[in-house]
Amino acid sequence: MKIKLGNNTYGKNAVNISKIIRHKDYHELRQLSVSIALQGDFETAHTEGDNTKILPTDTQKNTVYVLAKEHLTGSIEDFGIVLSNHFLNNNKQLSSARIDITEHLYHRLAFNGKEHPCTIISSGNEKRTTVIEQDRNRVTVTSGIKDLLILKTTDSAFKDYIKDPYTTLKETDDRIMATQFTAEWIYTSHQLNFSELYTNIRSSLLKTFADHKSLSVQHTLYAMGEQVLKSFDTVKEISLIMPNKHHILFNLEQFGLENNNEIFIATDEPFGYITGTVTRE
Repeated sequence: MKIKLGNNTYGKNAVNISKIIRHKDYHELRQLSVSIALQGDFETAHTEGDNTKILPTDTQKNTVYVLAKEHLTGSIEDFGIVLSNHFLNNNKQLSSARIDITEHLYHRLAFNGKEHPCTIISSGNEKRTTVIEQDRNRVTVTSGIKDLLILKTTDSAFKDYIKDPYTTLKETDDRIMATQFTAEWIYTSHQLNFSELYTNIRSSLLKTFADHKSLSVQHTLYAMGEQVLKSFDTVKEISLIMPNKHHILFNLEQFGLENNNEIFIATDEPFGYITGTVTRE
């Protein structure tokens, strides 16, 4: 029986780094979690215990901190490309490098409309993400948003769905629509103004969510993705994950009161889980 090694990678996960960028009049905090996966000629490390082609994962971790001092000044996409370039240019045994970066977002605290120069507050659960996949021929950049909680109190309906013997859900023309969504989009190039694009794509997603007359989560998901592709020719495709954050009408009739879409029970589980990718033909 012939046995061989299949696909394999190795790297360092969850390299957590915080950096203070001291501008003249204010401070900026960047907090990232970086994961590295390297692929290449590592067969003898597995089959013979030969480590001569292995770059230690501890070295990979240190590389993130060292390169962040000079190069973590702009977008996480640009920093990820710096990392992948470094590993490929300095390790001929590599065939590809994958860099995953999640950024925890902060902004400066404001008092009376004026931002404090060095007091910073979290933007909540929302995170900015990117994945850099680079081999000897090309670089692919995928960017996104993770765990952004959005809600609107009207312009959302759900009706005309399948009813079977187990259906108890009532149709509605007006409900709370809430989701903690994740979006990822693939760029057509690795040489773009990623920070500006991120801001504009995020705004497009939120505006579409807000303005769309929703007949279902699927309906709004597609509309959000469609608008991004129509507005940004630098985006090849976009995938969205939109779990329901349910707000269920509470029965006030048992107390002799009407509930005109005013009182709800917020519940986390179980929840609907809707995903979809919108792409160009």
